[in-house]
Amino acid sequence: MVLAVYRAAFAILVVAAIAAQLADLVSRGVFNFVGFFSYFTIESNLIGVAAFVIAIRWQTNRPHWVDLVRGASTVYLTITFVVFAILLSNTDVDTALPWVDLVLHKIFPIVVIADWLIDPPALPITARQAAFWIVYPLAWVAYALTRGAFTGHYPYPFLDPANGGYGTVALYIVGIFLLGMLVIAVVAAVARLRGRGSNRRA
Repeated sequence: MVLAVYRAAFAILVVAAIAAQLADLVSRGVFNFVGFFSYFTIESNLIGVAAFVIAIRWQTNRPHWVDLVRGASTVYLTITFVVFAILLSNTDVDTALPWVDLVLHKIFPIVVIADWLIDPPALPITARQAAFWIVYPLAWVAYALTRGAFTGHYPYPFLDPANGGYGTVALYIVGIFLLGMLVIAVVAAVARLRGRGSNRRA
């Protein structure tokens, strides 16, 4: 029950933060629907909200696919947290409201990571299952680059070839890919270790 309230409260907070930022952009006449929802930050936070809602629905007797969704959201929000801290902390990424920035880039990623540690999967995450978590970030990068080539708008400066050319963009993508694979390995390993510990205590 406590965990369900925890998940519901933070899911509502994230939705409120995204809605507040959207309303602020609309009020200033600078809202672009496709552009706003093309940010990895926005998408990863919405995936995290969906994972929390699904986990609330299956609080007990949870199917394994629910934990795969939870693991994916943990990976994506960890990437959001790390990439923002390293590359984007002083960049305008359409989260100009300070409290929204705090919620989406810092608080919720930490909350999702904590949720994974507190309530680990009952079954281990296999390497093959975990490998599928990288598909969405790679698809997002392909989308962002393709859209940017046609519109001239890239969601983040490190994806814009105007900032050092495609070689520089490629280096950033490789670096983030390696970060993603490391995060995936850690999230899956933590699930195995924490799951075993929980089973021993049960």
